Amino acid sequence: MVKEMRFDFNPLSLYKNNKHSHVFVKFAVSLLLLGIAFRLFVSDSITFSFVAETREAENRISMEDIKAESPVALLPIQQAVSGDFQANETQIPIKDSAKCDLFTGDWIPDPSGPTYSNVTCLAIEDHQNCMRNGRPDSGYLYWRWNPRDCQLPRFSPERFLDLMRNKSWAFIGDSISRNHVQSLLCILNQVDQAVEVYHDEEYKSKRWHFPSHNFTLSVIWTPFLLKAEVFEDINGISSSEIQLHLDELDTKWTEQYTNFDYVVIAGGKWFLKTAIYLENNTIQGCHYCPGKNLTELGFDYAYRKALQLVLSFITGSEHKAFVFFRTTTPDHFENGEWFSGGTCNRTIPFKEGEVEMRDVDSVMRDVELEEFEKAAAIGAEMGVILKLLDTTRLSLLRPDGHPGPYRQFHPFAKDKNAEVQNDCLHWCLPGPIDAWNDLVMKMILNDQTKR
Repeated sequence: MVKEMRFDFNPLSLYKNNKHSHVFVKFAVSLLLLGIAFRLFVSDSITFSFVAETREAENRISMEDIKAESPVALLPIQQAVSGDFQANETQIPIKDSAKCDLFTGDWIPDPSGPTYSNVTCLAIEDHQNCMRNGRPDSGYLYWRWNPRDCQLPRFSPERFLDLMRNKSWAFIGDSISRNHVQSLLCILNQVDQAVEVYHDEEYKSKRWHFPSHNFTLSVIWTPFLLKAEVFEDINGISSSEIQLHLDELDTKWTEQYTNFDYVVIAGGKWFLKTAIYLENNTIQGCHYCPGKNLTELGFDYAYRKALQLVLSFITGSEHKAFVFFRTTTPDHFENGEWFSGGTCNRTIPFKEGEVEMRDVDSVMRDVELEEFEKAAAIGAEMGVILKLLDTTRLSLLRPDGHPGPYRQFHPFAKDKNAEVQNDCLHWCLPGPIDAWNDLVMKMILNDQTKR
């Protein structure tokens, strides 16, 4: 935040010291004030923020405030390999080839910062609204994903909406999918203001319409993608084990599937929870259910079953949507888990080689890659466009992009040493998750040039 600058020097105090120098003092003070005024006029490197008594109660931060605090001004700036998407872009740059890997690269300093803030976007949920909630640092906003062998322009909301006129998108999955759709909404709202036209009782599934482009965007909350009975409260506290049906898809998304031209679908973290596994409505085993006298099948068993069922549905459907399968998102809890005091206090990205995935994330991603490869081969024969949106490695490098304790509004306002539950899984908005949309748009344009 731009800090209020105060001048302790009071020119009027000169009068008390020497009444006989009245005229001289007035002349000197006038020169001083003229000098200050001139400095303010000609300098574009200093910003003065006079804070009014009517400051917004929620302490919102403007884009000017964010960019004035950019820490990357002190870093050696690396030039990104590309600029923004242009409205008339029709060719893939020479550096992009069949071997191009958008998902291998580095986070490089980006002094331009985000294209939106919580002032310009009202779609951000409270738990991801890190600026409003009082996060004191802003360095996490000044990094850009830079693939090593490809050009990745910044997402263009104008170009995207033009391409998606009269079309419909759906993000299908858990709260990370909802996090992702909010990022997309914030970017698109700069061009066409979305109108919310539906929400479920818990406000977890929603649908928006962009009237100027007749574009519809949905998020469908289905954390397992399968039929499941979940007994959790809003804080994730369970009163009973999850009952997960490994042979039945969740009709919340399958019954709507034919309505969508584009789909981003993902599973993941919920499979780590304690659950009883059923097939044909008969208990087969469980994951982490001590004392139940059931066979421990493991989360990877259930996740593989789920992905096989999901991908078989997609490749076998007569409806040929353009489908992105997004890989799992690693968390960055340190010194504990979300329920045992885990934190994420880092303020800069990791470099390649500085961090490795945890075993559970590696197992989960291996299952994803294996099942996707098999489904993609079948999909190609069936005329289904199935793309891997592999956000795992690039997300692993961003421990600085989570809300941490700032999932709550000013958590340390009353006690700077307060013990606060951290969120080291979801992403601040704006934040690193915005880069996922750069990748999505690039993959759409790459596909179009091949047709």
